[in-house]
Amino acid sequence: MPEIGPSLVLSVLLGIFWTAAAVLVRGAAGARLPFVLLLAVTGTWAGDAVGGRIGGAFDLLRVGDFRLIPASLGAIGGIVLVVVLSVLGPTRPEPGPPGADR
Repeated sequence: MPEIGPSLVLSVLLGIFWTAAAVLVRGAAGARLPFVLLLAVTGTWAGDAVGGRIGGAFDLLRVGDFRLIPASLGAIGGIVLVVVLSVLGPTRPEPGPPGADR
């Protein structure tokens, strides 16, 4: 049976934390919540990997080999991406009476 590395588990936990913080700040996430969570976890995992390559100031706050600062920045970047795409994306027209011109 393959082992699950600690970076994946910590990425999921930190992604859930930043998703909860984003929902707390915005008030609601609606149908975007699964996408926010998915991109927060993916951004956290990618941020940790990029932080490991860059090193330097990103290695200040760590849990074992997991870098919290770049992982948090990755999660926030993923959440911002979902929010920006949802604002810029198409919207549904409001239903009106039949035959009414808009």
